[in-house]
Amino acid sequence: MPDCSLDGVGKGLCVRCLTHDDRHEEPTVTHPFADPADAPPIDHLMQLASGFMASKVLLVAARVGLFTALAEGPVSGDELRDRLDLHPRSAHDFFDTLVALGALERGTDGYRNAPAADYYLVRGRPAYAGGFLEMNDSRTYGLWGNLEAALRSGEPQNGSTENDDGMYAHLYADPERLAVFQEAMTGLSMGSAHALAETFDWSPYRTVADVGCAEGAVLTHLLHRHPHLHGIGFDLPAVASGFRRRLDASGLDERLDFWPGDFFAEPLPRADVLILGHIISGFSRSKARSLLEKAYEALPAGGSLIVYESLLDDERKENVHGLLMSLTMLLETPGGFEYTGPECQEWLAATGFTESRVIHLSGPESMIVAVK
Repeated sequence: MPDCSLDGVGKGLCVRCLTHDDRHEEPTVTHPFADPADAPPIDHLMQLASGFMASKVLLVAARVGLFTALAEGPVSGDELRDRLDLHPRSAHDFFDTLVALGALERGTDGYRNAPAADYYLVRGRPAYAGGFLEMNDSRTYGLWGNLEAALRSGEPQNGSTENDDGMYAHLYADPERLAVFQEAMTGLSMGSAHALAETFDWSPYRTVADVGCAEGAVLTHLLHRHPHLHGIGFDLPAVASGFRRRLDASGLDERLDFWPGDFFAEPLPRADVLILGHIISGFSRSKARSLLEKAYEALPAGGSLIVYESLLDDERKENVHGLLMSLTMLLETPGGFEYTGPECQEWLAATGFTESRVIHLSGPESMIVAVK
C-alpha cells in the first residue's frame, strides 16, 4: 500500500485512494467539446431522468378523481382541494404542475380540465381511458422499479414464471384486478377503435369477432358506426360480466354476443373479419404464430384478419411508446414482445395469408390487415 497520508498540496490526485500522492499519475480526461459553450443542452436528459415524477403526478390525479371532479366546469383551487381532501400545503403546487404538464388549464374562474383530459379521463364518459392510468399506477409503476433485474435475468418481475399465461391467469382470478385490467384495455384501445371504424372498409362484411374482447369497447363502437355489422366478443368466461355491462348500456343486444372461451384451447369464432387487438404482443413467438394459424382456419376465403398494436417502426427508433410497451411485456410476461409490421407480415405469409398491408391508426398504434 502506498503511503497516502502525505501532504499532497499541489500534487496529483491518487485515483486509487482519493488522496494526494505524487507517486501516482494524474488521470487525463479528454472531452469532445473544448469550449463548454459548445456542449449540447442537458435539458432533454434531465426531462428523461425526472419523467417518473411527471408520470406519478398524472397517475395520482386520475386515482384521486381530480378530472372527474372538474367534469362540470371550472373550480377554484381551494374548492378543488376540499373536494379531493388534500392537505393545503402543496395542493396548489399539484394543480399547477398539472397545468404545466398540459392536463389542466387555469383561468380567473379556477381550474378546468384540458380538452384531452376532459374527453378521456372523466369517469363514466364513453371514451374514458383512465383504466389504463389506474393499472399503470397500481401495477405497472412498481414493476418498472425492477427493470434492471428483468434485463439481467430475462424473467418477468410479477411472480409469474410458470407459463405464458401467468399474468393473465392472476389477473382473471381476481375480480377487482380484472375490472381495472378491462378498463385499461378499453382505454388503450379507444383511439384505435375510432380510427378502425373509419380507416377499414367495412361495407363488404357482415360479421366481426374481437378475439380477447375485454369489455367490448371496440365492438360496440364499430357496431354503432356501421349498423349493418353483427359482432361476437370472444374471451375467457371471467370477462363476461364486464362485457355484458357495456353491452346493456349500448343497446346492441340483438347484434352483439359474448362467446366464452380460451383462444389457445378452442377454435376461434367464425366471422368475416377477426380482430386481434393488443393480443399477439402478450405471448411468445410460438404462441403468437399459433393464434395467427387459428385465425386463418376460422376465416372464410376473402375474409380479413386485423392485428393492431403499438407496432414498432421498421427502424426501431421512433415509436417510443411501442418500445416501452415491449419492455413492459418483459416485466409482465415470460415471452411477450412488441414487433414491427414487416415482422408480422412475414408470420402472416408463412401462415397462408395471400396479402397484407400496414396502416396507421392513431398515435403510436397501427394495424396490419391480412386477407385469406
